Formats: sequence, C-alpha cells, structure tokens
Amino acid sequence: MEKLDNLVRPNVRALNPYSCARDDFKGHEGIFLDANENPFGKLNRYPDPYQSELKSAIAVIKDMPTENIFLGNGSDEIIDLCFRIFCEPGSDRALTFSPTYGMYQVSAAANNVELIRIPLNDDFDIDFSRVEPYLNESSLKLIIICSPNNPTANVMNRQAIRKIISSFRGMVLIDEAYKDFNDEPSFSQVLNDYPNLIVMQTFSKAWGMASLRIGMAFAATGVIAYFNKMKPPYNISSINQETALNKIRKNYSSVRKEVGKIIAERERMSGQLKKMPCILEVFHSDANFILVKTRNADLIYSLLVKEGIIVRNRSSVIKDCIRITMGTKSENNKLLKALKNINL
Repeated sequence: MEKLDNLVRPNVRALNPYSCARDDFKGHEGIFLDANENPFGKLNRYPDPYQSELKSAIAVIKDMPTENIFLGNGSDEIIDLCFRIFCEPGSDRALTFSPTYGMYQVSAAANNVELIRIPLNDDFDIDFSRVEPYLNESSLKLIIICSPNNPTANVMNRQAIRKIISSFRGMVLIDEAYKDFNDEPSFSQVLNDYPNLIVMQTFSKAWGMASLRIGMAFAATGVIAYFNKMKPPYNISSINQETALNKIRKNYSSVRKEVGKIIAERERMSGQLKKMPCILEVFHSDANFILVKTRNADLIYSLLVKEGIIVRNRSSVIKDCIRITMGTKSENNKLLKALKNINL
C-alpha cells in the first residue's frame, strides 16, 4: 500500500479537529466550569469523547491495544468515516461485492463516491479474478468486504481476502458484524500484517445491544488517529457507554450462552426449513440468520405479515429469496407452523 497520509484526502490531513473542553482535562473529579453544562442533574455532563473505560474493557476481551480501537455511533458512522477520510467526492471510487449490506451504497452516494459492485460467484463468494483488474486503478481508494456477508450469511474466502488486501494500494474495510456466530478467526488478529486493513465489529448482533448504536473498528494507530480527528466530539452517549461497559463486566458469560442458543436454533431451523414445500433451497449460514430460496417470496412475505411474522424479503437482490433472523425457539416455531400452512 501507499503511505497512509497519501491515501487520506488533503483537506482531512490539513483539518484541525474540534477541541472539546474535556480534551484539556483528563480527570474525573473536580468543579467543572469549562463546558457550559447545566450544573444540575444526573445527565448534565458531556460523555467521555474517547470512551476510555469502554475501550479498555474491549481491549481485554479482544486482546487488542486500546490505541487500535475506535468506537462509532453504530457501524454506519465508521462506514461513513471511511468514505469521508479516504475518498475524494466526485473523483475517487470504492468497491464492494454484490449482493451485500445496503448501507455501503447509501454512504457512497451520500459522499458522492462511485461504488463499483462486483457480483459474487454462484456460491455467493469472492472471485478474485473479477476484482483483480481494479486493484491498480489510481482512483480506487476503498474496498469493503462483508464477512459473513449480509444477506447471503456465508463467510467469504479467506485466501481471496488476503490477496485483495496484499495487492491493493488503498484501504480495505472488512465488516465482521456477524463474526460471533462462527469459528472463523477475525481479521483483527492480522492487523500487524496489513497496515491498510480496517476490521469492523458491533455490539448490535451477538451482544444484543442494537439500540445502543455502538460499532467497533480495529486498525493501525495512524488510521485510528484519523477516525478520532474526523468524528463528532461526543459521538457516543454516557448512558450507552455505561450500558455496554456493564454488559462486558457483568454479563459477558451470558452473551456467549445466548450466541450458543442462536447457533443451535440456526442449525435446527435449517433442517426444518428444508422440509417446507414452499422452500426450494436453504443456504449455508455462518451468521444469526438464514437465507432461503422460495417458490414466491413476495407472496410468502405478505402471508407471513398477516400472521404477524416479519421476515426480510430479499427478492429485489436475490430472486425469490427471504432472509430469516433467528428468534427465540417459540418465535421460530410459530414461523415454521405458518410456513407449513402455505401451499403454493
């Protein structure tokens, strides 16, 4: 890859970030007359702008130095920052694979960056020969890979990903939102091998804290510095920081148990769904959801809605396919019963 500073937009390199009051004082105790806050109340103080305690707790469970961790207001903020830091609007391009998570396209469009979408192969995996011709383009600055992929649920070929990272002069963002639901090693473990790598995870899936909107990015310290330079000063509230911190400290074992239950349900549901007459194919899943090909996705979706069961109709991106998130055993059984009663 090129030197990091050469990959960053010139205006971002020259940017003087906003200096908040708490940048000057690092302590927790004192008479705070520096930030124009209301002196009364329990939620009157601004949150820690760098989430120091939460990052320290994450560093332990991820075996990662805090200097290599960035926390965003959801993974969507991290995605947006990647475009804003590395892609010049109207001239630079980014690349991802199709079908995949729709926010990559939304963030690209919002930042006026063309997004190249390379079709996955018949196994919903990366064909390196299709992406290789783009890797030396000077205008291509960012590649985004979702693994396990949404909506196809499969882990992407690790060798192909490594070839992309090592061959590309720009930045590679790997979205590991569903990493906890499989045994594949995280690419965060090889950050030292790839200075152009950013790995993204989240508290929204396995941790059961989607309402908190906390995304994690792991990268080289230089990349993290640019994230901190570009983010809003107080991007994660004190309440959200404290809730996530308490979950790590007090309920980490329960998270692992819940993940185990979800995986068990995924395997059970895969077997049961294959028996349904309205289901043509059940694809392999490494995530907390299952993609199925149906006889008529639009009709099945509408019939399930009438039963008060909401799945995701993905027919617009993969013909006649529905994405089913794993619920509780009781919820899943209600879905199975409804599907069994559908005759097409």
